[in-house]
Amino acid sequence: MMTIIRTKKEISLNLLAKHLEIKKELIIDSNVNKKFETDIIEANAQLNIPYNCKLVLENSEFVELMNKSLPRVHENSQRDTILYTKKPYDSESLYKDIDLLLKMYPFVKKEIIGHSVLGSPLIELTIGKGHKKVHMNGSFHANEWITTSIMMHWLSDYLGALVKGEQFAGHDCLSLYKDTTLSFVPMVNPDGVDLVLNGVPNHSEYKASLYKMNDESLDFSQWKANIRGIDLNNQYPVNWEIEKERKVPKSPSPRDYPGDAPLTEPEAIALADLVKRRDFDRVLAFHTQGEEIYWGYLRKEPEEAGRIVNEFERLSGYKAVRDIDSHAGFRDWYVNDWRKPGYTVELGFGQNPLPFSQFDEIYLKSKGIFLSALYM
Repeated sequence: MMTIIRTKKEISLNLLAKHLEIKKELIIDSNVNKKFETDIIEANAQLNIPYNCKLVLENSEFVELMNKSLPRVHENSQRDTILYTKKPYDSESLYKDIDLLLKMYPFVKKEIIGHSVLGSPLIELTIGKGHKKVHMNGSFHANEWITTSIMMHWLSDYLGALVKGEQFAGHDCLSLYKDTTLSFVPMVNPDGVDLVLNGVPNHSEYKASLYKMNDESLDFSQWKANIRGIDLNNQYPVNWEIEKERKVPKSPSPRDYPGDAPLTEPEAIALADLVKRRDFDRVLAFHTQGEEIYWGYLRKEPEEAGRIVNEFERLSGYKAVRDIDSHAGFRDWYVNDWRKPGYTVELGFGQNPLPFSQFDEIYLKSKGIFLSALYM
């Protein structure tokens, strides 16, 4: 439930922000349909505000809470939030938490940028209002679903600190919010993630082909591709022919098949179209495993890319790798066509799918990458 207040009397925006102990920028951005042409807010105005700002509403002479019964803190959470993100995410749980997040933080914007093969929405969240535009995505590969969990945890902690006026890992979140616009796509491959976590969907037209591609096995834990057996991170038009020629699968498969042509799959197309529309300054694609950061592509990356990856490496302990014999990936295409910094970050270490028991270690090491991508 969204937190809604009513002003009891005319009040200045600055005084209201001070009274609520929240920055006025977040009040303005939480109410995009209202015009704040002056600093004065009239009496009886209804405003959306972030859930966990420090309200002092009892006997307040300025405002009253319109929705009296707000959700309680999650019983399994040690943090002051009703959003519990330390868990595996399939598409259903992700969509539910995104809806909750939008109610808690109404300054966050949501856009459906496309749909998967099975019709699941591909969701982009946008946070911030700066000129610098940074894109992050996760779960390109189905068995790398833990990337979605890590990303949602970053986002929850960042937004919570932003609203409370606290620092996140030593950084002022309001400054990051003002300087950087973050584009956040936490699950590129919802059909594949659901297949790995939940098995073959009932009444699916792909049921027979999925079992055939998976050697009639019921265990889909190693599946990387989308529901049609196409590897989404081998779908981009940059030396795609090289990957097509040398990849072992020559037909749809649980992993590594690049398709019959570049950009045939709706999930890959949605990300490509998003990049073309937004003109990002840098992109980060989160994968697993290896604790490495791939950042070069045929020496077409700008000098700035090296400075940024050095900060990633310093904060995470991950190894920065400039040259890798790989083509047709999302990052490869971005660096090649835009000549801007692009990164593939391999979270964690071990065998995919990484066990969820690695969550805390991955989060601790990788949150510096998330933050420095915003401030560098």
